[in-house]
Amino acid sequence: MLSDFKNKTAVLTGAASGLGLECARIAARLGMKLVLVDVQLDALNRVATALEAVGVEAMALQVDVSDAAQMEQLARRVQARFGAPHFVFNNAGVAAGGLIWESTAQDWQWVLGVNLMGVVHGVRCFTPMMLQAARQDPLWQGHIVNTASMAGLLNPPNMGIYNVSKHAVVSLTETLYQDLALVTDQISASVLCPYFVPTGIHQSERNRPAELAIDSASLSQRVGQSTLDKAVGSGKVSAAEVAQKVFDAVAANQFYIYSHPKAIGAVQTRLEDILQARNPTDAFAHKPELGEALKRALRAVD
Repeated sequence: MLSDFKNKTAVLTGAASGLGLECARIAARLGMKLVLVDVQLDALNRVATALEAVGVEAMALQVDVSDAAQMEQLARRVQARFGAPHFVFNNAGVAAGGLIWESTAQDWQWVLGVNLMGVVHGVRCFTPMMLQAARQDPLWQGHIVNTASMAGLLNPPNMGIYNVSKHAVVSLTETLYQDLALVTDQISASVLCPYFVPTGIHQSERNRPAELAIDSASLSQRVGQSTLDKAVGSGKVSAAEVAQKVFDAVAANQFYIYSHPKAIGAVQTRLEDILQARNPTDAFAHKPELGEALKRALRAVD
């Protein structure tokens, strides 16, 4: 259990905005040394400059988390400067919507590359060095937090590619927790499952690599983007509040971290569907007017 954060090292991906930025701010207040990682170099440098101005030791690195070689180089640079990190926040993520059969090969490569493989690379690059540090010091403690989503526990329609990526992160992190428990008592893991939180994730397209660009969005993808814009923009729980939940969970060795505990009711319904082998419950059963509006939008002539 990582309960004392002072002078410990934190690696945070997606650190230039949203949850990554707010976790970096909390880590700074707790006296941690920060490795700030993002693909947006200008925003990342502004964050690093602001934190260094108040005395925080920070290293800012532009990294595409979907790129195995870049992540391996990141791990080597962290090891060389700070040694094994005590806290790793695999948080970088992108969002994409649309009917699942309308997602292009480029869509799948981009979303799974960042949301899933970014977490995979973070786990495989940093866990071994953390385990080595734990073997060398019986008092050494570490924790890994992977950002999934409530979409990793549910399957809302017109969000298939995102759902798939986040379900995989939940599975990966549950397995990581169990695997770590087999080999050490000094390192653990948590999975963060936010609901709609006002961050920049709904504007992810700004960071899509040119080689994975698509010529034009389908009707369902445009509808999905509009829905996401409204949902994220109207979120009532702030990124700063969710970031505090992350640190509270790490200190308490709590595995599942939720931004909106009331949303768990929908997870229970899904699990009951599975246990009773009944067909999936309508995702809009609690708000049928939203489901009807989505149907009308998707059945319009493109």
